[in-house]
Amino acid sequence: MELLQLQYFRMVARLEHMTKAAQEIRIAQPALSKTIARLEEDLGVPLFDRKGRNIRLNSFGKVFLKKVEIALSALEEGRKEVEDLAGMERGRVYLSTTTHKCFSDLIGSFISEHPDIKLQISQASTYEKVKQLRNGDIDFCITFPPLEVEGISGQSFLTEEILLAVPFKHRFANRKSVDLSELSDDAFISIKDGNPFRAMTDDFCKKEGFTPNVVCEVDELSAISHFIRTGIGVAFLPETLIEDKNVPFRLLHIDKPFCQRTYQIAWLEDRYLSIAARKFQDFVYHYFSEFRKQNNQPSL
Repeated sequence: MELLQLQYFRMVARLEHMTKAAQEIRIAQPALSKTIARLEEDLGVPLFDRKGRNIRLNSFGKVFLKKVEIALSALEEGRKEVEDLAGMERGRVYLSTTTHKCFSDLIGSFISEHPDIKLQISQASTYEKVKQLRNGDIDFCITFPPLEVEGISGQSFLTEEILLAVPFKHRFANRKSVDLSELSDDAFISIKDGNPFRAMTDDFCKKEGFTPNVVCEVDELSAISHFIRTGIGVAFLPETLIEDKNVPFRLLHIDKPFCQRTYQIAWLEDRYLSIAARKFQDFVYHYFSEFRKQNNQPSL
């Protein structure tokens, strides 16, 4: 049984598609099929159920995959630990995050200060982030709300207020704050359903006894401002997304309910973190500690 066989098996098991797996690891599909066949021959059992071109991990494969994941993760941790013992501070940090101006600035600053450390960044849903951590595919994920998952540790580093943006001609445009219940009959511009920010803001409205009348959905929060200026509706916006104080709409504080979100950096418990990973972790804490001071936010 060879290490390469295990790596190839893990990819095929995750995708349950031989051609896609071959493309992902950049080898010919027939060569991959032969590698998996040899592995099954060594084990003496089939790992997949095959029906035409479709393959599905069977009960043998599911048991074997759990052990393969443990073995490959342990080997990867061993490699990182040996590199650290050898004084090799060059490294790569795998991070799964979300689109946010603050994090773009953070990443840019980190790369500038640590040019020898490479950041591998991906975007994923909360469910996918948890899976990536458990599989050892990433060192950290940045998420909100904070994860409460067994085996995963985390630390909150930023809490921001959620504001209400209204057009200049809105009836509340001259006010500084509102109760959300006062907007129960308004049209809302919102990010698409399925996004955690959408779920959170829908919950804010639910607490006040109404479901928002969403007349426009966007892919990114940054696109909301373009629609607010047309006057078609109001929208929730996080305070740290507002870079220019001279925005083409009014920003109101929400008195009730209390609207805010907290970000967390999370990692898998008991997993070895390389020097490069620990440097990134410390950098996040320091960066947002300074950010809170500059924005007069309390310490977490």
